[in-house]
Amino acid sequence: MPFDNQYLDIILKLCASFLCGLLLGFERKSRQHAVGLRTLILISVSTCLLCILSIHIAGNLDNARGDPGRIAAAVVTGIGFLGTGAILRQGLNVRGLTSAAVIWTAAALGLACGAGLFFVVGITLLICLTTLLLFEKIEWRLFPAEKTKKLTIVYSGFGIDIADIQTKIANTGLLQRDFNMSESIEKERIELIFSVKAPGAFNLELLTKELMETGKIAKISISDD
Repeated sequence: MPFDNQYLDIILKLCASFLCGLLLGFERKSRQHAVGLRTLILISVSTCLLCILSIHIAGNLDNARGDPGRIAAAVVTGIGFLGTGAILRQGLNVRGLTSAAVIWTAAALGLACGAGLFFVVGITLLICLTTLLLFEKIEWRLFPAEKTKKLTIVYSGFGIDIADIQTKIANTGLLQRDFNMSESIEKERIELIFSVKAPGAFNLELLTKELMETGKIAKISISDD
């Protein structure tokens, strides 16, 4: 390959990897996620560089036995640690799984750009962006209750109907997973703690109005932990 064409090819690969990281990073940042533009651009471009380096080493006449897959394999191993750092546990919920997957995608696209597989990169990037942008709305429609929360209800007095309470909770869009109950004979109170799945547009005021019909409520709260 001529000298000028060789460097033009490298620039094209790096620019393609930059674009992949930019688009994926913009998608993450627009949704207020920790992984953003600079992180994914650096991952994509740097893995592209490593792939170019790997191919160069393998094609060097002084190192004819070089394996172009060695650096790529090391990248796949190393990027797993970075992806793990994007996964956070907040109370009963785990966040960052999609961002971790996007980190893996950016690394893969960078390696593919380094190998010059631009058609494959384009198709993969199109599929990934379509998945991130379109399927989020589909998930919200099919699975609106996505966050696990702890619902605490304290009743003054006894004689409550657990089945009626569970029906009222279900009517407000909460999906019950399990619950615990405790009674205080001295204080004449019953405490119910439900583990529920709550939709993003959950209305606590509506739930309170529904539960007011089930007995004398001393306290009601819903939290992530």
